[in-house]
Amino acid sequence: VQLQASGGGLVQAGGSLRLSCAASGRAFSSYAMGWFLRAPGKEPEFVAAISRSGDKTYYADSVKGRFTISRDNAKKEVYLKMNNLKPEDTAVYYCAASNRDYGLDLFQLYHYWGRGTQVTVSS
Repeated sequence: VQLQASGGGLVQAGGSLRLSCAASGRAFSSYAMGWFLRAPGKEPEFVAAISRSGDKTYYADSVKGRFTISRDNAKKEVYLKMNNLKPEDTAVYYCAASNRDYGLDLFQLYHYWGRGTQVTVSS
């Protein structure tokens, strides 16, 4: 499966963005999906994940109550709505696909990665 993230940009603290990830290729609904961020020189950091059917969602503590992950299997897309953004949310955000349904906070369990989209939050 090929993934392409979009929707990043520059926003002031307290603002909102909605990231999208479009998938192409084999059955999108057979993959759990995740969003990770990556700062320069560091390993990917878990942000949020969603199960194959979309009935289960998982969040990093740092984004709980501010970010919402969702998916549309018919459109082969996954989304990350980011509210009340903070300067520390600044990073490149990546979407990824996993054929596992556990350990979705572990970047090592994701098999496919898209190109990232830059999110910059100014104070």
